[in-house]
Amino acid sequence: MARKNKSDRFEDTKRRIDAATRWRDEMGYDNLWRRMTDLYRGKHWPRGAVTPEDMITVNLAFSTINVIAPSVSVNHPKIVVTPNSEENQDRAAFVEAVVNHLWRHHDFRKPFRRAVKDFLIFGHSWVKVGWQFLEQERTLSDAERDEMLEEALGEADAFAAEEPILAGGLPTDDEMAANIPQTAMMVVEDQPFVERISPFDILVDPEATCIEDAKWIAQRIVRPLEAARTDRRYKASARKNLSADSLLYSMYSVSTRQEQEEYLDTEERCVVYEYYDITENTLSVLPQSGDQYLIDPIAMPYAYGQPFVMMRNYDIPDYFYPMGDLEALESLQQELDKTRSQMMNARKRYARKYLYHERSFGPEGREALESDTDGRLVPVVDENKPLGETVVPMPQTPLSPEIYNMSEIVEADINTVSGVSEYARGQMPEIRRTATEASIIADAGNARAADKLATVELAIAQIGRRVIQLMQQFMTGEQMAQVADKGGSLFVPYARDDITGEYDFSVEAGSTQPINDTIRKQQAVSLLNALAPLVGTVIDPQALAKHVLSNGFGIKDPDKFMMQQQPQQPVGPEGAAPGAGPGAGQMPPGMPVGMPMGQPEGAFSPTGGVPPELLAQIQGQMDVDLPFS
Repeated sequence: MARKNKSDRFEDTKRRIDAATRWRDEMGYDNLWRRMTDLYRGKHWPRGAVTPEDMITVNLAFSTINVIAPSVSVNHPKIVVTPNSEENQDRAAFVEAVVNHLWRHHDFRKPFRRAVKDFLIFGHSWVKVGWQFLEQERTLSDAERDEMLEEALGEADAFAAEEPILAGGLPTDDEMAANIPQTAMMVVEDQPFVERISPFDILVDPEATCIEDAKWIAQRIVRPLEAARTDRRYKASARKNLSADSLLYSMYSVSTRQEQEEYLDTEERCVVYEYYDITENTLSVLPQSGDQYLIDPIAMPYAYGQPFVMMRNYDIPDYFYPMGDLEALESLQQELDKTRSQMMNARKRYARKYLYHERSFGPEGREALESDTDGRLVPVVDENKPLGETVVPMPQTPLSPEIYNMSEIVEADINTVSGVSEYARGQMPEIRRTATEASIIADAGNARAADKLATVELAIAQIGRRVIQLMQQFMTGEQMAQVADKGGSLFVPYARDDITGEYDFSVEAGSTQPINDTIRKQQAVSLLNALAPLVGTVIDPQALAKHVLSNGFGIKDPDKFMMQQQPQQPVGPEGAAPGAGPGAGQMPPGMPVGMPMGQPEGAFSPTGGVPPELLAQIQGQMDVDLPFS
């Protein structure tokens, strides 16, 4: 097979991108994702619809997403690093500290939480992990230029001293001063990045059923035209010929796109594609409008290959794009909105009304009839008609109770399909349930959330691995990482050699989930109860108290609650302390070694470092009995 030239390769790449764009549109994915966006935002009724009746939106779709999302990605994760060889054993703990520090320092949680929303709404999400290197030209100050000149003159003097014969060819001081540059390039960014990429901006090989068997992935990027024309990373011949492209983003409907154009600024923009050929392990950049590469195919810049991490929600066999949480709720959400709208309009239509003879009331009588003043007298003009026939209630057709039942049925269906119970939404159900029933419902919801949590944690682990690989590949000089120690934390310098090696990455179970203070306190008290029999023997009471205070009750400095240990008195030859009475220093039979005298086995002792007042306070907060006297 003949090797393709650059022009043929370019045309082949462009055909693939165009075909993938058409395939996604014709399969209805773009339209589906637009509908899911509108569903989440509460735009459930046709745009521009005009009707005399009210159109009510009860946005349980929004509620569903915002109940699930915090349950899987509200906190910074605790990434766990383990070595896959003995030689990396000593470095693993430090690599773990580095990757968790980078996650917090660069706030990777922010783009990742946005990706989690995509994962729930669209059924999938994209996270791009790479290295950002950015230089900017700046003007040198007079002091900087003087310093550079002084350094150049010093080097010239040193050369003249070593090579006096060649010194005559050196430039003069004035010539050197004239050659000092006015500007210099300054490194603005030189660090890893994690960013969320919109599902509308990713194109994938249509033959793929998952990211692992995709032959290529492309990212669409919209750039200001002038910025693209001056980007030195692009070939000069290609960037000169760049032209403005239409900004009718596929993520919007046709009507919205037309409206959008009216509000865009006058700055022209162009569309470029980063094309990652996974089969050939190359990266190229090409314009949407143009006939040549902006960047010719080069080797993949990252050691791990293509930079995208994909999260998949509900997989559909043999389909690349999975389902999101809203797709199955769409018809139910529409039915709920229609039902509630019918109820609202029925109440207005059949509000209490009265029939009256118009000629029976004068102006004063009509005003009094419409008044909301209690006890107001209404004068009647027509004396020939009985008062009971002057004003009569209008017959009403009450709204069928089935409509109200239907609303409750639809809401229950939404809860069933989404796996989000009324308890999770912060509602008190109409049907009072036993603790066992509520626990079963909660466990069912937690099981579904656990599946999503596993996907989220796997993605975090992949991102963590790639961040460390980027540091191993591109890091220069020294950086600082926050490392925890017994005294709290400290910043430790490290270089590339300190984080070399291969490691396995995982996420501590539940570290991304929200912290439930009540559960946390209950767990702390349960730990106290479980370890009470061992306090003073194999359990350090002060260490246990510190753990309970810090992890169970969120106290930052538990040391200030600790009692000072009393120094032990010297023991005489007979086992008694000097001055003590007979048997004062003797250990009662059966008392474990280290257990303070005067306390029953398993009880907390004030001399063990746990103040009884503090324990009493804990007991009062939790309303549980603690094993201390």
